[in-house]
Amino acid sequence: MNYQIAIVENEKDEMELLRSHFEKWGAENGHTFEIRWFTGGEQFLIEYRPVYDMVLMDIGLNGINGMETALELRKADPSVLLLFVTNMVSFAVRGYEANAFDFLVKPVSYAGFALKIARAMHQLSLHREGELLIQTGEDLYRTTPSRIFYVEVQNHHVHYHTADGVFTVYGNLKQVEGRLPEGLFVRCNSCYLVNLMHVRKIQGSQLQVGEEWLQISRPKRKGFVQALNDYIGGQH
Repeated sequence: MNYQIAIVENEKDEMELLRSHFEKWGAENGHTFEIRWFTGGEQFLIEYRPVYDMVLMDIGLNGINGMETALELRKADPSVLLLFVTNMVSFAVRGYEANAFDFLVKPVSYAGFALKIARAMHQLSLHREGELLIQTGEDLYRTTPSRIFYVEVQNHHVHYHTADGVFTVYGNLKQVEGRLPEGLFVRCNSCYLVNLMHVRKIQGSQLQVGEEWLQISRPKRKGFVQALNDYIGGQH
C-alpha cells in the first residue's frame, strides 16, 4: 500500500535519514512511501494540501518553529497524522496542543523510528477504513464522509463541498451515493446530496447546511425530513 508523507525539516541530512528509514521500513513491511520535503514552516503552510497521510515536523525550524507551524496546520487539517521530530524532548511534550500522535528524538535511530512508525501505521489503517479518496486531475485528496457538507452535480461534474474546500471530479450523484454511508447522505433535489450531520435548519423550500442554504424540491421534501428525523432519533 502507498502512503503520502510530508517531512518539514531544515536540514537535508536529517531529511535524508528519515527518508532512508521510511524506505527500509517499507521494504520490510510491504509498503511504499512518496515523500515530499519542505524546508520550512512558511513554505509548508503555503503549499499544504490535504493529500498527506502523515506529517513529520521538526520542532526546531528556522523562522516559524514547528510547534507554531503545527498549530496553523490544525486549522487547515485537523485529522492528518502528525509526529514531531526534535532534540528538545521537553518541548515535544507540548505536542498535545497540536494533537500530535507521537514524537521522534534526534538523532533518529532506526530502532526508535520503526517502533513509532509501526504504531502510526496501525492508526492510519484504522483511519483509512472510513476514508474517501477524491481524484481531481493529477491530485488525490483524502477526506472522510463527516468532513463533507454536501455533494453537488452540474453538467456531469461532481463538486464535493468539504471542510477542506471544494473538489471537482467528473461523474454523477448515483456514482457518489455508492461511495458514501447509506442513510447519512440524502438527496434534497436532483442536484444535491446532503450530509444530514451538517443540516442546521429547514425553512420552507430551503435548508441550511453548514453556512450555506440549498434548495429542497417539493417531491423530495417529505422523504428528506423523514430521513433527517430518523438520523436525529438514531443519535440518542
